[in-house]
This record gives sequence, structure tokens and C-alpha cells, in this order.
Amino acid sequence: MDKVQLPPEIMKKAVKGISYISHPLRLRILEFLDVNGQSSVSSIANGLGAEQIFVSQSLKKLREAGLVTTKRVGIFVYYRIEEEYPASIFVCLRKLFGYMANDFNYLLDGFKAILPKDYTNMAANQIKLFANFDKMRILEYLLINGQTNVSDIISGIDSEQLKVSQYLKRLRDDGFVSSYRKGRYIYYEITNGIHKTAIECIRKRYNKLKNKEDF
Repeated sequence: MDKVQLPPEIMKKAVKGISYISHPLRLRILEFLDVNGQSSVSSIANGLGAEQIFVSQSLKKLREAGLVTTKRVGIFVYYRIEEEYPASIFVCLRKLFGYMANDFNYLLDGFKAILPKDYTNMAANQIKLFANFDKMRILEYLLINGQTNVSDIISGIDSEQLKVSQYLKRLRDDGFVSSYRKGRYIYYEITNGIHKTAIECIRKRYNKLKNKEDF
């Protein structure tokens, strides 16, 4: 694995994008569009079994964030995913679900299907807990460096000790990292889950781009 962390400005873009999808209904809307292609508000609402007014409000926020665009056909307005970024997140979420549920269909490249609502809601709520620049920088550092102590993390991400210690505690409390003591040092390690999958996905997408400014 490439040991170089993403440039801070790229991670900030990733955090902004992922924070917009850390909402159960927004995540389910994007998933619906990813599976079904461009769709009208009524189609999305019917497909999700959600109130149309709430779907419309969520679509407005997604459009303002540049994650969806609209196209008018006659009297209907159709929405589609604008950024490749949300779609790439779903590829990773489906594969993670496939491993968790032992359903090999979800592990196949190109396979698309609506995930169980409970899983999608759980994913959105989990994303909300780590959709923060400092938290994701710490998680990324642990992902590429393995078990690491606080001093190395501070040096690696060029941050302050108090801030890093506070975020490590929150990440451990939320189950995103584990820790153990070795002598006078405490070592931290990223755990498996949506947080790890999301960061792997973000790094994979960035590394695949020929023009990094397209991220």
C-alpha cells in the first residue's frame, strides 16, 4: 500500500463530500440513483417509501453540494449522481456488506443492488461519527502505518498532542480504533468496518485519477 497520506486539501474535499452523505435519507437517495440511474422525485420517494417533501429537501442539499444534478424533460425534473465519488463509496459499502452477510453477489465487480435499509441507516450514522478532518487524517495514518503510538501519529499528521489525544479517545470509544499498552507507550490500530472501508475507497479513487484536481 502507498504509504503517502493524501494531501490535506484532498482530504478536506473528501470530508466535505462524506459529511453530506452521513445522513440516512441522503445516503439512501444516492444509493437509489446509483442503482436506478436518473430518476424523478416521485420515483425516488416511491422507491424508498419516503415522504416526497423530505426527499425533495434532501435532493436540494445534495444538489447544493454538487453531488447530484438535474435535467428537465417536459414537466418532469430528473436527478442523477454528478460526482463519481458517492458511487465509488457504494461499491465499497456493498463489498463490506457482502463480507458481513456472507453474500458473495455483493462482492462481484459491477454488481448493484439496494442494500437493506437498516444497514444503510447504520452506515450513515457510522459515517457521521468519523466525518471530520482530524479524525480521518488519524484513521488514514493508522491505515497505512499499522500499530502506532501517539507521538508518531502527532508527527505523521503534523498536529497537536492534545487534539490528537482527544480524537483518539473518541475514535476508540466509537470502536474505530483499538489500543494496547506496551511498556510506557500506548499503541493504536484501526479496526475493520465502514470507516476503514471508506478511507480505503477514498484513497483508491484518488490514486486512480490521472488529474488529481478532478477529485
